[in-house]
Amino acid sequence: MNELKFGMMGAGFWAPYQLAGWQEISGVTCVAICDPDIEKASRVAALRGILRAYSSPHEMLSKENIDFIDIATPVETHADLVNLAISRNIPVICQKPMAVSLKEAETLTNLCKSSETPFFVHENWRWQGQLRAVKSVLEEGVIGDPFRARIDMISGFPVFANQPFFRELKQFILMDLGSHILDLARFYFGEASSVYCQTSGVHRDMKGEDVATVMLKMQNVTVLCELAYAENPLERECFPETLLFIEGDRGSIEISPDCWLKVTTSSGTVSRQILPPIYAWADPAYAVAQTSVVACSRNILKGIHGGNSEMTGEDNLETVRLVFAAYESANSGEVVHLPLKSDPHNLLT
Repeated sequence: MNELKFGMMGAGFWAPYQLAGWQEISGVTCVAICDPDIEKASRVAALRGILRAYSSPHEMLSKENIDFIDIATPVETHADLVNLAISRNIPVICQKPMAVSLKEAETLTNLCKSSETPFFVHENWRWQGQLRAVKSVLEEGVIGDPFRARIDMISGFPVFANQPFFRELKQFILMDLGSHILDLARFYFGEASSVYCQTSGVHRDMKGEDVATVMLKMQNVTVLCELAYAENPLERECFPETLLFIEGDRGSIEISPDCWLKVTTSSGTVSRQILPPIYAWADPAYAVAQTSVVACSRNILKGIHGGNSEMTGEDNLETVRLVFAAYESANSGEVVHLPLKSDPHNLLT
């Protein structure tokens, strides 16, 4: 296949790692990076060996011969940049969360479909090695039919030190971390029929929620998702590991700290450690999550070439529905039944 050239939109906290992930994949090269802050764009370009930096996305697309764009900018900018890609019929990858509202996510997905613009969402969480292995165990039927699951991402890690803008978000943990964890629940168990959610705010200087508990009914499985960035002292700090426990009628699956996969049946427990790949560019504190961008990007590249990809905008739209159903439930105190459709009279959706 011919080498593809792409442009990166955004030079924030995650951009250097996302670019480094792309550089692990053959057949694709980033030729330019764009950010409104040209100094930031130039710094990231120099760090990752990218030749050109721009402050205007229109200028970048006019001057560069680009096969697709990868958007790693704040969520409120996604719609304009996706629409820019549509206007030029360029395949587009969007960082999660896809959009600021369910209505906007539906609109973007429909516009890309009607214009035949390939649209992907960079949802890397499900590409962590230990979490992919859980999917394989479920598909093998080792634990029989699952009936209950708990997925936990609870951390006292000072995540706001590296990403202080989180404090200003009116919708935080469900949009940021919930996009990952609810997508993981879908990856394992399919689509939900109902959502019940409660949220709280531990940090008094934050505008949005930093703790959430979400209960999903997914076919015959009840899934409890527990999310927290409370920065409280914990006995074990597992950031950014996702811990989980799945019960089936013939056994159980557990992901415990340090990426241990444990499968228990009547024959006993089989354990194996599935550590993330080692890349020099990864921050050790974030490595479990950062290194998964390589497998995620490789799958997206397959889709850009016309193959099947898990990471389509249409698939991720269902995760967006779960996120906003959780907000609706938290606001109303009631169970929300799915599929959720956007309501023009509801500011959340």
